[in-house]
Amino acid sequence: MEYRNFQTFTAEQKGAILTVDINFGPVNVQGQEMLADLNSLCLRLERDRSVKVVVFQSSNPGYWVCHYDTDLLKDLSTEAVPRNEVKLLDLQSVLERLSNVPQATIAKIEGFARGGGHEMALALDMRFAAREKAKFMQMEVGMGILPCGGGASRMARQTGLGKALEIILGARDWDADEAEKFGTINKALDADKIGEYVDTLAERISKFPAESIEACKRAVYASIDLPISEALKEEAYQLFQATSKTPAVKRFQYADDNGAQFDHNNQKNWEQLVIDIQEVN
Repeated sequence: MEYRNFQTFTAEQKGAILTVDINFGPVNVQGQEMLADLNSLCLRLERDRSVKVVVFQSSNPGYWVCHYDTDLLKDLSTEAVPRNEVKLLDLQSVLERLSNVPQATIAKIEGFARGGGHEMALALDMRFAAREKAKFMQMEVGMGILPCGGGASRMARQTGLGKALEIILGARDWDADEAEKFGTINKALDADKIGEYVDTLAERISKFPAESIEACKRAVYASIDLPISEALKEEAYQLFQATSKTPAVKRFQYADDNGAQFDHNNQKNWEQLVIDIQEVN
C-alpha cells in the first residue's frame, strides 16, 4: 500500500509501523484539507494488514493539531435541528473512522492540541505528551458551543464525569503532567524521552499479529460502549476471530513446551517469551 499525496501530512512506513508527520501551514489547522487526508488515510489503513501501528506526530514546531478551522465554524446553521434529523458532523465522522481503523494508533504530542486537535488525539488509542511542550484545551463553551468532534462524548470515558466537566466547562489550558492526572493521556514524558518511549512501544506492538491487535481493540472499545453482558459476548466473538486467523493455538503449545505454564516468578522471561513466540507459525 502506498501512503502518498497527502496535503497536510506525510506518511512513512518502516516495517509494520506507519509514522504520520503533520505539517500544514503555520499552526496545523484542522480544516477540510486535513479531514480529506485523514479520510483517505483511513481508507488505506482499513485495507492494509502490513501496517500494525500508526504514530501521529508533528514536525511543525509548537503544534500537534491546533484546532478545527474557524472558517468552517462560521458556516454553522443558526437554526436548531430536530433530534430525529441530526446527522454526524464531518469532524465526528472522520474521527470516528480514524478511531475504528484496525491498527493500534498512538499520538505523540509535542505542541498545542486544542479544540478539534485535542478531540483528534482522544479518537486515537493511546496518547503521550512531552513536558514543557504539550498544551491542551477545550475552549468551545466560551464560544457558545460545545466540543463537537467527539470531545463531549469521549472525554468522560477517559477521565470520569467530574473531570470531564471541569475540562470542558473550565475552558483553560492544561499541560502534560496535568493531562496525565486528568487521564486524557497515557503518560507525560520529558521532551528528550518521549521519542524513545513511543518508538519502543510501537516496535513492541508491531511484532504481534495484526488480527490479534484488531481483536484486542474491538473488545476493549466494546467494554465501554456496551452493557457488560454484551461486551463479554463481543470479547468471546473477538477471541474466535483471532484464533481463526492467527497461529494462537500453536503458540500456546510452544509456551507450554518452554515451561511458561508454571514459571510466574521471572517476569523478564515472560516478556521475552511474548516476543520470541512470534516466530511460531
